[in-house]
Amino acid sequence: MKHILCLLLAANCVLLANSHVDANDSHPNIVFIFIDDMGFADLGCFGNPLMKTPHIDGLAKQGLRLTNFYVNSPICSPSRVAVTTGQYPSRWQIHSYLNTRKGNRQRGMRDFLDASAPTTAKKLRSHGYATAHFGKWHMGGGRDVGDAPLPSDYGFDESCVAFEGLGDRILDNPKNSSVQLGRGNIEFCDRWEKTEKYTDLAIDFIRRHRTQPFFLRLFPNDVHDRHQPRPGTAKKWQDVTSNPWQQKFCAVLEELDQQIGRLVQAIDQMGLADSTLIVLTSDNGPTDWPKYYRQPNDYPPGFTGPFFGRKWSLYEGGIRVPFIARWIGKIPADMVDDQSIVSGIDLSPTFCHLVGVDIPASEQLDGIDRSDVLLGLPSPRSRACFWQYGVPHAKLQPGKLAHRSPTLAVRKGNWKLLVNADGSNEQLFNLAQDPSESHNLAGRHPKIVTSLTDQLRGWTADVGVDFHTTP
Repeated sequence: MKHILCLLLAANCVLLANSHVDANDSHPNIVFIFIDDMGFADLGCFGNPLMKTPHIDGLAKQGLRLTNFYVNSPICSPSRVAVTTGQYPSRWQIHSYLNTRKGNRQRGMRDFLDASAPTTAKKLRSHGYATAHFGKWHMGGGRDVGDAPLPSDYGFDESCVAFEGLGDRILDNPKNSSVQLGRGNIEFCDRWEKTEKYTDLAIDFIRRHRTQPFFLRLFPNDVHDRHQPRPGTAKKWQDVTSNPWQQKFCAVLEELDQQIGRLVQAIDQMGLADSTLIVLTSDNGPTDWPKYYRQPNDYPPGFTGPFFGRKWSLYEGGIRVPFIARWIGKIPADMVDDQSIVSGIDLSPTFCHLVGVDIPASEQLDGIDRSDVLLGLPSPRSRACFWQYGVPHAKLQPGKLAHRSPTLAVRKGNWKLLVNADGSNEQLFNLAQDPSESHNLAGRHPKIVTSLTDQLRGWTADVGVDFHTTP
């Protein structure tokens, strides 16, 4: 009964929200914030056990939190391709992080996302939107890859990236190989200054384009390690945790929270709160390098809450991440949706629907429009979600052996199956009853295993991934 009442309340909220949507709301601004390596429970409002993140928590208080949001890879490059295109990254032969040409070739990877790929920015720019990307790129360019397309080729009027991208960029190491690649103005600063500089650019962009619709992406390098906080700021956390990794992490996260607060405050002060959709999420789970396990009492920085696994893992902790959406007057305030399954590939069609931009059928997006969910009406996802990660293509593996998952995964409803490409190590979980993936039910539900395996086989054939199990 309580669950039914919650759904009715949510539906009511949507009717109220939609009653305020008129012709003047057909071109809302969109600000998409994509945090680097933020775990499901790193934010205070998602359960951080050590600290609060008051500015981001305030954003959630004014909007919606999704607890079943998934990115499409447990590592940066493919996750970013997915939210950029609305398609599974395997379609573009990007299934791990983009490295040197040799490193990419050894893993069957391309050197960059093809410029012909469909992107949200292209579609919105063609409909009069000003577009910008500030922060981490990592979809091509950097290391020894100097011929990757620039962000402008993907639809961005303005951009400033980091060393894993081309065009104007901010570097924290003058000896970085990116310097030799040229193709853009380069600014140097300390690592702890970068998020502030990207935020400055974002606020300036909004100020210059506040009288026209805009699409802005702010993709900080934080809270990706190595964690280098503003000098002196880690000391306060010594009384909170004895773990030196966590002390630095907390200081970096606190700074990130302050910068996000600056951005939201600027939007509100410019009178854009009720015409701007703000979405904040992460590209994958928290770091899991072997170095974090060298001492018996040490553990990695970042938190996954009730979920098992971390970055580089297809267990929940590697791919389920926090999600917040705020649009004053349109999205119900202080709402938590723990029913709807939403995927990173859904963001592009959702953004396009909300601004009234049609998606050509020729683009064949894998994502689906979930604007109903963002506006406060929970609903089931009509398609299964699929993932690929692991050896031999992805050589970066979790430092904790138990976190190393099978290489393929699928979730449909409450059921999730993980399995290797050769059909070994089948693991089936009911996430509604077992969110920590503690009890493998594969032996008890062979029909569900067969059904999900068939769906995985169809998906791998569709996107060009090897799956060697026999029918």
